[in-house]
Amino acid sequence: MASRAAQKRVGLTREYKSITENPPPYITAHPSESNILEWHYIITGPENTPYHGGQYWGTLIFPPNYPFAPPAIRMHTPSGRFQPSSRLCLSISDFHPRSFNPAWEVSTILIGLLSFMTSEEMTTGSVSASEAERKYHAARSRWWNSTGGGSHLKADHSSGKHNVKAGDGGAKFKSEWPEIDQENWKWMRENKIDPATGNKIVENGGPSSCGPQLGIAAKSGHQAHAVVDAVIQQRDAGQGWLFRNKLLLASGVIFIYVLIARLLGEGSS
Repeated sequence: MASRAAQKRVGLTREYKSITENPPPYITAHPSESNILEWHYIITGPENTPYHGGQYWGTLIFPPNYPFAPPAIRMHTPSGRFQPSSRLCLSISDFHPRSFNPAWEVSTILIGLLSFMTSEEMTTGSVSASEAERKYHAARSRWWNSTGGGSHLKADHSSGKHNVKAGDGGAKFKSEWPEIDQENWKWMRENKIDPATGNKIVENGGPSSCGPQLGIAAKSGHQAHAVVDAVIQQRDAGQGWLFRNKLLLASGVIFIYVLIARLLGEGSS
């Protein structure tokens, strides 16, 4: 009789074959080569949601007695929906072992996770965020996954077991998704994304999409003073000679008015 460990490996291997041949929409997943109980998934943000185009990476950590107990579910990529790398309390997760159905497979679990993600229901591990914030995270998700949130430049790339956070330099993501990691770096180069910050690199002298820029001096000692200086600078630049000499012009107008009034008075007398 086959051991339970062998049965477990056969079952999860069969599920990997199934999800590879018939992947659910927006979902891809595989077990780690070093541990059949550690699965890595990527959810691609669906259309008509704030997550559209986002690349959301996470893990499923299965217990030794799976499928008779559910996995721990985490999403590592910041999304504005879940706390990064925190265990999620769902009916399909290890928070509710009694409600878990042994007939549910990996694909069922991930479809359930995607469904919950696109809802507004709250639970342990979820967060509230605006649509704009979620779109912001979606736009930076590829950068975050492949750089560990920009921490690839740091010497110490430490991260906890099953708790990948910004700080590992993207090492874990690269080891599990090498081809996607290469695609992400290519995308960053093509779109001129700064690997250190995740922001778009603006070339010197390049066109600006938001009109005249305020020239705030870097040496300004206080941000408020710098803003005030910049506003005055913008005012002077926009109004020019007319604004700076308004008192002189007003005096001239008054003088001409008085002169005309006197001439008319003398004429009538």
